[in-house]
Amino acid sequence: MQRAIVEFYQDEQLHWIAELECGHCQHIRHKPPWVNRFWVLTEQGRENMLGKTLSCNLCREQQEQDPQI
Repeated sequence: MQRAIVEFYQDEQLHWIAELECGHCQHIRHKPPWVNRFWVLTEQGRENMLGKTLSCNLCREQQEQDPQI
């Protein structure tokens, strides 16, 4: 399920986390060559991603368990 990014913050290990409109959070890492998210490294890059969507696995799992959601 696609959910919009509403903000970014860092965890205690200084990894970036995206908070989604549903309230769930996801770590956002730039770890080439497997994950290329260079935009997370700069403030401007993160700001440009606000409002963009990510797939929220927790919302998908909740909907699979209870299709009424």
